[in-house]
Amino acid sequence: MRILAITNMYPSTGCPSQGVFVEEQVKGLRSIGLEVRILVVDRRRDGPTAYYRLGNTVRSAIVEFEPDVIHVMYGGVMADQIVRHHHVCPIAVTFHGSDLLGENLSGWGRKIISRYGVHCSRRAARGAEAVIVVARHLVGALGGAAAGDKVRVIPCGIDLERFKPMDSLACKQRLGWSPQSFHVLFASSNGDPVKRPWLAAAALQQLKGTGLSAELHYMQGIANAEVPLWLNASDVLLLTSMHEGSPTVVKEALGCGLPLVSVDVGDVAERIRGIEGCYLAQSEPAELARKLALVWRSRRRLGCRNRLENLSLVAVAENLKQCYEDITSRNRGTRSLSSPNRSSVPLVSTVNQCTIANETATHITEVVEKKSNRLGAARFLRATPAFS
Repeated sequence: MRILAITNMYPSTGCPSQGVFVEEQVKGLRSIGLEVRILVVDRRRDGPTAYYRLGNTVRSAIVEFEPDVIHVMYGGVMADQIVRHHHVCPIAVTFHGSDLLGENLSGWGRKIISRYGVHCSRRAARGAEAVIVVARHLVGALGGAAAGDKVRVIPCGIDLERFKPMDSLACKQRLGWSPQSFHVLFASSNGDPVKRPWLAAAALQQLKGTGLSAELHYMQGIANAEVPLWLNASDVLLLTSMHEGSPTVVKEALGCGLPLVSVDVGDVAERIRGIEGCYLAQSEPAELARKLALVWRSRRRLGCRNRLENLSLVAVAENLKQCYEDITSRNRGTRSLSSPNRSSVPLVSTVNQCTIANETATHITEVVEKKSNRLGAARFLRATPAFS
């Protein structure tokens, strides 16, 4: 079976931690025998209209590779454009969180754009053959856009061969961390306000106010190969996000036996239910500090790897394969394109030449600008039901 995976994030030299979950998912699919080609849309480099200029590149990949399924790895405008304009074989779209929940802590401009992205996500969900969400709570965020029988909950998996317990003291020494301090790890996301780093910092100040020697480490821009080292060197993982889908770092921490303190966000409660040494807390510095102190007093690693087998890369890949088989069997009549040379498509392609016009993007920009100028940003958000 051939899968064309289209993504707007993938690890690179400049951004080694971006889209690692996509890279790992592809690795899992290939490990069970699926042929996967990756098309990377570089929005950071090509700007916000990159999704509207995909045309020839996507068509060429489809013609040359002849995929059985197109899997769009993230929602928003990219998914909407592909579902609406390149629907020559069954399409699956995976939604991860912000593409359905928006970015409610960003500035007004970003809020408007993100709400349009949510609108596009729901439209893509209506047109796709399969809708995949990484956590159960995201089913409701679809807003009824997809029938229940085509929605599946499939979290991203982790490599259990890499994310496993290591000698914590030796890991601390490798990173130059003091063995006398209590090391709190915060999985930063380049200053994303949704992650609420200020809340993590406030919680640490409360903790240090009790006389405890504690350090807060921001895991930002770290190559994925180094993440197990950081998790095993740390004494606790702290998560303070306003919203999440199914945070991969939580599963990776559990694989390494690292205790966790988190606000009740995403599927964290489901992941840590019944695991001694993991705690949910209210979004208040004092409450987070109190739960961190509980971890410090116990000074004990977790023993819960047996709960993670269904989250291995292979287990998740098998679930995805079943999804692909189901939608291809239901869509035998879908039009396909032929090519004399499938091997000409590289394993990983980056969209760097797009030739179709961007009238759609220009039109959307004009609508947003005119309406937001007329109403004001706050009133625009309230007055646009399609974006809610």
